[in-house]
Amino acid sequence: MSVSTLSRANEKRDWRIFAQFGDYLIRLVRPLYENAPLPNVDINNEIFALDSTTISCSINLLTWAEGKYSRGAVKMHTLLDLRGSIPTFILITDGKYQDSNVLDVMDFWADAIYVMDKAYVDFEALYRITNAGAYFVTRAKAPLRYEVLEQNYNIDPTTGLRADKTVMLIIPKSKRLYPENLRLVEFYDDQNDTLLVFLTNNFEVLPLEIANLYKNRWQVEVFFKWIKQNLTIKKLWGYSPNAVKIHLWVAICTYLIVAYIKHAIGCNLSIYEMMQILGISVFDKTSIRELLANRQFNQNVKELQYDLFVNEE
Repeated sequence: MSVSTLSRANEKRDWRIFAQFGDYLIRLVRPLYENAPLPNVDINNEIFALDSTTISCSINLLTWAEGKYSRGAVKMHTLLDLRGSIPTFILITDGKYQDSNVLDVMDFWADAIYVMDKAYVDFEALYRITNAGAYFVTRAKAPLRYEVLEQNYNIDPTTGLRADKTVMLIIPKSKRLYPENLRLVEFYDDQNDTLLVFLTNNFEVLPLEIANLYKNRWQVEVFFKWIKQNLTIKKLWGYSPNAVKIHLWVAICTYLIVAYIKHAIGCNLSIYEMMQILGISVFDKTSIRELLANRQFNQNVKELQYDLFVNEE
């Protein structure tokens, strides 16, 4: 089938068919990984990372996808279940869509923990998370003005912890949007010589776990890297919003199917490693179990722990 034929077909197919199939796969796959452990985190809550990735494109081809500085861009906003790295919520927008606006269209589950970077510091939205009985962990924007109500001095500086405070916002507008107390945890990243300030409404977990929860956010960056590696805008199946959403949802469905296979056969490889092996073995008649048992893959596809503390946008 030619690209032009596929492009015309995707102008007419409804992208919601693929999104609904993706939602079905999410409901199928997520429970399989609900007990998956997280590095240096010993809590039983559901834990999610919320972030977005921007896919650059030609504004001449995708006239609807406006980005910054008169460039074209498509944004994919993703809520990733960190237990298993399973996407649970996807929103595809143009590049100008503000990250924090996605909080207005999301539902929050009680007792779940949502880990976000500082782009999502919107006190009105964060208060909705609190009212839903859920928790958030994010980086504090500077300057943040607050009053210290209480401070925990029982911390071990050798772990990187510098402070654990209970605070109240003092700027009138901020205090009106978030009228309750917040927890502020300071952590020193010696590798980058950076003092990190985390903001959360969770007063139950240990202060070091707040830093470790944020550190686990690297998984969503690995997911985005895979999406970008497998989506070349020049090879998109059409340039309308409908066609682009179909392309993205097909990639997400593929990812979820491989995650299901990983659990079904008890494979110790990561989803990304499996993807590479299966990608070069499409026409191989060898069974999937045998293919994956050989474990011959490029070491570059292994997930590397991204330095999220200094590489935030």
